[in-house]
Amino acid sequence: MPSYTVTVATGSQWFAGTDDYIYLTLVGSEGCSERTLLDKALYNDFERGAVDSYDVNVSEDVGEIQLVKIEKRKYWVQDDWYCKYITVKTPGGDYVEFPCYRWVGSDEEIVLRDGTARLPKDDITQVAKQHRRKELEERQKLYRWMEWHPGFPLSIDAKTCKDLPRDIQFDSEKGVDFILNYTKAMENLYVNRFMHMFQSSWSDFADFEKIFIRISNTISEYVMQHWQEDFMFGYQFLNGCNPVMIHKCTKLPDKFPVTTEMVDCSLERNLTLEEEIKEGNVYIADYSLMDGVSANSTDPCTIQYLAAPICLLYKNLQNKVLPIAIQLAQTPGENNPIYLPSDEKYDWLLAKMWVRSSDFHIHQTVTHLLRTHLISEVFGIAMYRQLPAVHPLFKLILPHVKFTIAINTKAREQLICECGLFDKANATGGGGHVQLVQRSIKQLTFSSLCFPEEIQMRGVASKEELPYYFYRDDGNMVWEATKSFVSDVVNIYYDSDETVKTDVELQAFVKDVCVFGLNGNEDLGFPKAIMTRDKLIEYLTVIIFVASSQHAAVNFGQFDWCSWIPNSPPTMRRPPPTEKGVVTINYIIESLPDRGRSCWHLGAVWALSQFQENELFLGMYTDEHFIEKPVKNAMQQFKKKLDDICSIIKERNKNKKLPYYYFSPDRIPNSVAV
Repeated sequence: MPSYTVTVATGSQWFAGTDDYIYLTLVGSEGCSERTLLDKALYNDFERGAVDSYDVNVSEDVGEIQLVKIEKRKYWVQDDWYCKYITVKTPGGDYVEFPCYRWVGSDEEIVLRDGTARLPKDDITQVAKQHRRKELEERQKLYRWMEWHPGFPLSIDAKTCKDLPRDIQFDSEKGVDFILNYTKAMENLYVNRFMHMFQSSWSDFADFEKIFIRISNTISEYVMQHWQEDFMFGYQFLNGCNPVMIHKCTKLPDKFPVTTEMVDCSLERNLTLEEEIKEGNVYIADYSLMDGVSANSTDPCTIQYLAAPICLLYKNLQNKVLPIAIQLAQTPGENNPIYLPSDEKYDWLLAKMWVRSSDFHIHQTVTHLLRTHLISEVFGIAMYRQLPAVHPLFKLILPHVKFTIAINTKAREQLICECGLFDKANATGGGGHVQLVQRSIKQLTFSSLCFPEEIQMRGVASKEELPYYFYRDDGNMVWEATKSFVSDVVNIYYDSDETVKTDVELQAFVKDVCVFGLNGNEDLGFPKAIMTRDKLIEYLTVIIFVASSQHAAVNFGQFDWCSWIPNSPPTMRRPPPTEKGVVTINYIIESLPDRGRSCWHLGAVWALSQFQENELFLGMYTDEHFIEKPVKNAMQQFKKKLDDICSIIKERNKNKKLPYYYFSPDRIPNSVAV
């Protein structure tokens, strides 16, 4: 009587084990085994982290094992079981691996393919084709598109995290409860003692230091000490947490009538402003997206304000980028003066603070929320809907969308919803953040998600012209390493452009992203079909880079750069001045957030800057969805390249007062999960 040895691995997450009955059926090319009970409830098998082995006897050889069917039947209480993988040893001594990495609920059954990745063309048997088709049919019922707000990228059809399919829920809801985390952050930072003074103003800048009592962070302390200086203001356009606003200025816009006479004392090369522009020494940051956005009016006791400034920047002889002119509204006029470094100290300081406040809003809503969180969710939903688990691209993308749909669902539930936490401290709360996303969607072009192209489009690609733009330099290194890895994997499974073109599941995935996830907006330039290997490599590199590296670069520096509130005010309580010479220190303090909003803000940027427990960083693929040696070799090469990048960044950062490490691969989580 032929005998198969079946090894079953249970996950190490909390509550991953089960006391239920587990049944197994082997489906082979020549027939099926009998339904076999692997464990009786009290035998202590399938415990958290366990690897259990069983003998499965069959009356006749079932042939080549094609599928494994697992059934879970309730024994006592309702629970879920996390199955990592199943390995079958055949009577001939061969081992067949069946990756699972899924939750199995009570009275549920799942059917697994062996771990060899296959394109649709590779499946010849009816059993394999039917399994592939049925899996997608079931997934498309579970993963449904939903419009959360008009004009937004579509999201998952779920009101709460509990409504999500079990496989994409967090292992522990507690770890991603924004309310709990923000409250815990305020306790850890020892700022909750100020909450009873919610709407009272701080006395002066030094008063803000009271909420820095438990902060020992090199960058945030340096920011606190130097935030008023022009070099610190300019440096953040290059290497702060929103280093995507700076553009090469090739011509001054008519709406920003700066003259040489205005800025002559800031120019160092004995050239006119027009000549400096031609020489490539002038840059601009325009916050026109903010123009007309509704300010937060959810608290009738506190009027809040927004601005849409324009800032002119100059690269001096030391290659430092410094501000030389700021206009706080988009339309020039007598009531909209152009502020200059030569103005009164507090006039100039407040103008810079308004730019920093606007930068904060663009960062939170556009750079961070839309361009990493929401677009990664679109890729994730389309992947689950159109790519079966046996598809190599499902295996490739899956680690980079892990928990993304869940974190976004939790954000819609607690953070960016009506009366959510976003409303508590941010001037774009109460609906302004929704308007910002709706306005900025037209800028969410596919080419703008390709890192080198986006850098090129802003005119900031030259290392000679901007030698200290570490965001650009490190980002390019990680992009190239990621692209090289993706290229290796694609070339393993796609031997020609024709193979790409005829992969119906790939084409359905790409079409689902464009036609449904992005509402068929052709102006965004997302492909509806992919016809070549090169284009497929680029597309997959975008998915992985945005979800991992780009998110890390714009998320994990929030506490560093935004915790000193005068440097990144989340709201302003007085309107932008309309004339020079009226700003005093008291005017500035009254403009800044009150004590309560400051505490909420500090708790938020602290919580958002923390890595998850047991974080998996870029290049770490602990779940073995791929079993083929060539892919594992590609993963090893990828990890080596990433380690080399870590070493380069670490060496450059030595003895720097402002180290830049947000693109260091050992600080880049695999997916958007916070």
